[in-house]
Amino acid sequence: MTKHFNIAIDGPAGAGKSTIAKMVAKELGFVYVDTGAMYRTMALSFLRQGIDPADEAAIAAACGGVDITIRYEDGAQQVFLNGENVTGLIRTEEVGNMASSTSVYMPVREKLVELQKQLAARENVIMDGRDIGTCVLPDAPVKIYLTASSRVRAERRYKELTKKGLSCDLDEIRKDIEERDHRDMHREHSPLKQAEDAVLLDSSPMTAQEVAAAIIRIACEHGLEVEQ
Repeated sequence: MTKHFNIAIDGPAGAGKSTIAKMVAKELGFVYVDTGAMYRTMALSFLRQGIDPADEAAIAAACGGVDITIRYEDGAQQVFLNGENVTGLIRTEEVGNMASSTSVYMPVREKLVELQKQLAARENVIMDGRDIGTCVLPDAPVKIYLTASSRVRAERRYKELTKKGLSCDLDEIRKDIEERDHRDMHREHSPLKQAEDAVLLDSSPMTAQEVAAAIIRIACEHGLEVEQ
C-alpha cells in the first residue's frame, strides 16, 4: 500500500460524509480523522485550565500547549490529549458547549489544522469536513466532493430523527439544510466549495455502500494499492 495515502471528503451538511468516511476507513484500514472529536478535545483542555470561553486572548495563548492525536486500538477510535487517552471524557454537554463557543476562534482552527496535517503526514487517513480538500489536505491524492439534493438530505435526516421517536417537520428540516448550505458557502474563513481537482459524487440515488465502493474505486484509480 502507498505510504501515507490521504483521502479528503468535503460536502454540505447531511451528505453522509462521516458515515461514508468511517466505512471507507474500516475497509482500507485507514485512520478516520474525526475533526469534531479534535475540537472537543481542545475544549476539554480549555476547561481543565479554567479558561473563560469568551476570553479569546487566553484561548489563543493556550492553543500552543495542546497536542491532540487519534489512533485506533482494537478497531475503536481513541483520542489523546498530550498523551492522555481522553476518549471517554469528551462527549459531555459541558465539553460540547465549550467546543461550540471556542471553535469560532481562528487560533483554535489554525492549531487543529496544523495537528490534522501532522496526523496525515504520519498515517493513511481519510478526513471529512467543509474545507479538507481546499485547505487542510490540498495535496491529498484523492479529493471527493460528496453531495446530495437538499430534498434527499432532508429525507435522510427526517428518517433518522423519527427513528429516534422525535417529531419533526420535513419542510422545516429542508429549509434548515438550505440555510446552513448558504452559511457554509459564504462564511469568511474557508468557505465550503469543491476543490478544482475533486471528484464530484452525488449520493442522491446511491446507498452508503455504493458511495463507499465508488470512493475506494476512485482511490485505486489514483494510485492506492489495495492488498487482495
